[in-house]
Amino acid sequence: MTNKSLPLKPLLICLRPGQWIKNSLVFAAIIFNGELFNPDLFTISLYGFIVFSLLSSASYLINDIIDAKYDRLHPLKKYRPIASGDLSPEIALQAAILLSLGALVLSLLLNYGLFLLGLIFLGLHLAYSSGLKKFAVFDILAIASSFIIRTFAGEALTSFHLPVWLMMTVIFLSLFIAAGKRRSELVSEGTKTRPALLGYRQQLLDFYTSTFATASVICYALFTFFTEPPQFKRFLTEFLLINFPQALGRKWFMVATIPFVIFGIMRYAQLIYEKQAGEKPEKLLVSDLPLSVALISWGLIIIFIIYVA
Repeated sequence: MTNKSLPLKPLLICLRPGQWIKNSLVFAAIIFNGELFNPDLFTISLYGFIVFSLLSSASYLINDIIDAKYDRLHPLKKYRPIASGDLSPEIALQAAILLSLGALVLSLLLNYGLFLLGLIFLGLHLAYSSGLKKFAVFDILAIASSFIIRTFAGEALTSFHLPVWLMMTVIFLSLFIAAGKRRSELVSEGTKTRPALLGYRQQLLDFYTSTFATASVICYALFTFFTEPPQFKRFLTEFLLINFPQALGRKWFMVATIPFVIFGIMRYAQLIYEKQAGEKPEKLLVSDLPLSVALISWGLIIIFIIYVA
């Protein structure tokens, strides 16, 4: 096919590769179980990342096809390729089908559990795009569920599980991000571009975001207190155990990461409330310098605690 018959640039825009960062949750299971540098587990997790990236892109295409008439009313979304006419719905649908089939076949070859989670993920997004997003509360739950499914996929692939309090943190943090997304949309755009916003008042979404933010911090703090990080025979670990026997037993290393999580949530909330910037959370993670620094610092400290200390 020529570029005229297959508009590659508009198609690539619709695939939204920038949002694939969300699929990094697939790696959470091996990271927190001390297996990130295990070649076999890293490779299979990478395949899981690819599966969910393909499924995500397929769901974005379907969503843009269904949402085209609403996107044309949006000050920014009207420039999306399908809404603007740069990409035909027929080509977008064909691409979505191919991506979905490719992802499901790959997932079936990797792991039956991954295949089932892929089906659930795709079904959830189809339901969301087809009508679920028109219903208040259910739309937030659907958005948050997609993050949680990605985390479960990493567990299914590797047979390693996240500690329960960390899993609860993922759940509440997902709800916080979803509620913040809806709040930003309501304040900046009103209700004409998204029917579900008719079911919300700003005060209700403020309550949701503050509740989920608080729950995220509490659950993460409980994770650091009650979860023992994987222990390896390293010089620093042995030195601390000999000279400071309570240092690791009390998990002060993991507790030290709490301020970074608190700052990250506070900064994200500030962006939601002051700049109505929560509509695209994946962009905030890389475009806002304080948030990016907090996230990178937290990640490096976690890696140090689990793999070096």
